[in-house]
Amino acid sequence: MEEFVTIASFNFPHEIIVLKSILQNKGIAFLFLNETLVSVNPLASYTYGGIELKIHPNDFELV
Repeated sequence: MEEFVTIASFNFPHEIIVLKSILQNKGIAFLFLNETLVSVNPLASYTYGGIELKIHPNDFELV
């Protein structure tokens, strides 16, 4: 995961649903860090800095 970079951060799980679908359709490898944690405990979003979207730097121009 060291080679993946954070390009966006979201506070709530409902904010990433459409974006996740778009990234999957484009074939871009991605990771939403803290997605499950925030889904279980929404207040954890503020503690851990939200849900971070991480992608590989080579895919940055595709997004």
